[in-house]
Amino acid sequence: MSILTATRPLDRVADFPAIPDGWAYLDTAATAQKPQPVIDAITRAYDTTYATVHRGVYQRSADMTLAYEAARRTVARFIGAGSENEIVFVRGATEAINLVAQCWAGTQLKAGDRILLSMLEHHSNIVPWQMVAERIGVAIDVLPLTDDHRIDLDAMERIITPAHKLVALAHVSNVLGSVLDARRATEIAHAVGAKILIDGCQSVPRIAVDVAAIGCDFYVFSGHKLYGPTGIGVLWARPDLLEAMPPYQGGGSMIDKVSFKRTTYAPPPGRFEAGTPHIVGALGLAAGINYVESIGLGAIHAHETALVTATREALSGINSVRLYGPADSAGIVSFTIEGVHPHDIGTILDEERVAIRAGHHCAQPLMESLGVDATARASFGVYNGPADVEALVRGIERVTRIFG
Repeated sequence: MSILTATRPLDRVADFPAIPDGWAYLDTAATAQKPQPVIDAITRAYDTTYATVHRGVYQRSADMTLAYEAARRTVARFIGAGSENEIVFVRGATEAINLVAQCWAGTQLKAGDRILLSMLEHHSNIVPWQMVAERIGVAIDVLPLTDDHRIDLDAMERIITPAHKLVALAHVSNVLGSVLDARRATEIAHAVGAKILIDGCQSVPRIAVDVAAIGCDFYVFSGHKLYGPTGIGVLWARPDLLEAMPPYQGGGSMIDKVSFKRTTYAPPPGRFEAGTPHIVGALGLAAGINYVESIGLGAIHAHETALVTATREALSGINSVRLYGPADSAGIVSFTIEGVHPHDIGTILDEERVAIRAGHHCAQPLMESLGVDATARASFGVYNGPADVEALVRGIERVTRIFG
């Protein structure tokens, strides 16, 4: 079966004005291009409807407040949250994880407690926990991977103990595309009384997420990987956890009453949203969610899976190429070429009008475990099709010719 017939494209590239004809953008795992409906929502917000929220008594401010809170409800519905009050808007998943690290782990953990991570985590799901651990005296344990590069949940069952108070795992690996059985991971964590945070940056654009069905305690993701703007992200948490957490930052909006004697704080989510929020970012995120839902996550996942299959089949026929991750990875293919640095691969592919990521992908511990310094990574979105896979393969064949 040729690459051209391996999958039927979603025919969505026309929705993305930043993708010119003949340019294969294969770096969606880093950040997704923006469809016209998202651009229009952002432009409209700044151009004709802009005002502050939660403060003004004039009509436009009231209207913008309604739109901003409607965006929160859109996010809550999208991930199966019980209420919009469980949704905290932040700058991105990095800030969401840091918020949980400081406001939950930093106040609930004590010396001698343990945190459990995995070998494939993004630096943003490693460093915040290290900072808390060093300050409090908490130990961090690391789960290994299976032979096909998934988080080893059998090992998790063996390793985890009641001393583990928090587990933090990626739902989909940003390097390998491997998908976590988040429900099983949650059950294992809860069996010893641990809380679990799931990093959903790579999952929410690709697979349906239902936090209630998963049963996790915290779920985080960024808007810019979900076809929305940069500078906006989401922390979802169980309401009882949010209620017990102190504020992350102090300032306007997060207060109930301020005096020089004592300040009381607003209930969640306002408690965690100090200052003027990224109003237009929230509206853009909601537009990104609406766009994804108009296509259907089932269709997106099937489309990206087919592109991954076609890519892996084509690259497996090139002797010098080594593939990483499972065969059914979600929208991501990482690889190396023997004797060629990934940066050189990326440079030559760019000459062929193919954009990929090359480097350690903010996952240096994973690179070390794989025995490499870096990989090349192709990652797909709704705008990609068989022609992009063919362009990638042609470019890699050129790389192998250049380097002999």
